[in-house]
Amino acid sequence: MDEIQQKESRIRSFLGEQGLDAVLLSSQANFAWATGGMQNYVGIASEMGVASLLITTKKKYVITNTIEKHRIMDEELKGMGYELIDFEWFDDARKVNILKDFRRTMTIGSDDGFAGTTNVAGDIAKLRYALTDEEITRYQWLGQKSGEAVAEVCRNIRIGDSEHDIAAHLASMLICQGIMPIVRLVAVDERVYNYRHPIPTGKRMAKFAMVVLCARKYGLIASVTRLVYFGNLEAELRKKHNAVVKVDAAFISASKPGESCGTIFNTARKAYADVGYPDEWKHHHQGGPTGYAPREYRALPGSTNQLFANQAIAWNPSIAGTKSEDTIIISGGDPMIITESANWPMVSVEFGGKAWRRPDILCR
Repeated sequence: MDEIQQKESRIRSFLGEQGLDAVLLSSQANFAWATGGMQNYVGIASEMGVASLLITTKKKYVITNTIEKHRIMDEELKGMGYELIDFEWFDDARKVNILKDFRRTMTIGSDDGFAGTTNVAGDIAKLRYALTDEEITRYQWLGQKSGEAVAEVCRNIRIGDSEHDIAAHLASMLICQGIMPIVRLVAVDERVYNYRHPIPTGKRMAKFAMVVLCARKYGLIASVTRLVYFGNLEAELRKKHNAVVKVDAAFISASKPGESCGTIFNTARKAYADVGYPDEWKHHHQGGPTGYAPREYRALPGSTNQLFANQAIAWNPSIAGTKSEDTIIISGGDPMIITESANWPMVSVEFGGKAWRRPDILCR
């Protein structure tokens, strides 16, 4: 409840700053954030959930239909002090009218502009950026389980496995722990070189695979990429991977509270040039802050967005055929890498006068 109270304090301060009387939170991300990791969704493909939180300067309500109200109140919001406002599942217009009734006496912001409310989604998202101690503890658990799952899948891939086989194995390891794999990208052999976002296909592996995961639990999302190669690693691939982990080290080294994403991006772009691949950053986005979205926003050249203390970030530099990606949490000291897994081969990379351990390609 301490965490919930912290969140509600942020929200009510936000209301004062924005000149609002209430805020309506309907997205899966914002519901999970405000409730300490609870869920308001049925289908994971929808950004908006089936229950909305309406938080005023003094009270808080949950608005949902008659199908969802019992589960939401019994399993998601029990003991949190929310007052239920429900409507028949076949009468969506009633939800609009509920908000109109509130709007007669209140100025209401929201994360989707529903029913004439003011869309302040971008400003609301910023409330999520600085993680609480409880969130960091949950995130560390999720990061560990996500990194372990990808590593285990890579250790058990067999020659002849299809990309669908690999993706299915990964999903089964996570779902049994209540973790939802919201992004699973798998490429084998030439598809690793050809596509930066390889949706799994029926193609079967001969010697090389890349496994990419964004995994969600408690609303938080951990991102991680690993590669596995059968046989002796080709010299050109070794050169590329040594280069990409150097760029990743540049990203991580520069990630400090108060630093702008544009400055960090420029540091990494220079690293791309220094390792001999000056234009590779143009072929794929480089990642950015994460947390309750796979990327809260993507880092861009010239971006003035500044990082927060206790913010999560997932950089993902790539060079055709290889990639380096982990989820980190930054504070005043060294970044905390939460998706590392034991017994994975690592590369030591020097950047900024410090040695950084980055994941190598697993050779089998």
